Order: sequence, then structure tokens, then C-alpha cells
Amino acid sequence: MMAERNISNKELALLTGMNPRSVSRLKVRRHLTRIDETTLNALCKALKCQPGDLLVYEEDKPDIKEK
Repeated sequence: MMAERNISNKELALLTGMNPRSVSRLKVRRHLTRIDETTLNALCKALKCQPGDLLVYEEDKPDIKEK
């Protein structure tokens, strides 16, 4: 979404009130353990998008135990 909107990490950080390092971490991580409502709201507002534009649900993979 940032690329589509031509928004840099620094610019998104300013628009959302987030730390630039936090913005960078969100971009780099492939899996998030959690994201709070305030952060998601700020990202959607700054990027003018819906949560579904930022998040994809993937079912947890079952743990495979070796025998």
C-alpha cells in the first residue's frame, strides 16, 4: 500500500504518529503476533485503505512432531 501511495517509511511515521523503526518492522515482518486497534486505525487512515488491504489471514500450520 505504501508503494501504491508513494509514501516513505518516514512519511508514514509522521502521518500515523508511529516511530519510523516501528513502521520499518511492520514492513519487514511476514507474521505479526498482534496489532492493536489504534495502530491499525492509524495505518488505514494514513494509507486511505481498509484493514483487508493490509492484512491477510492464513490458517496456523499444525506443529509436526518428529517420531
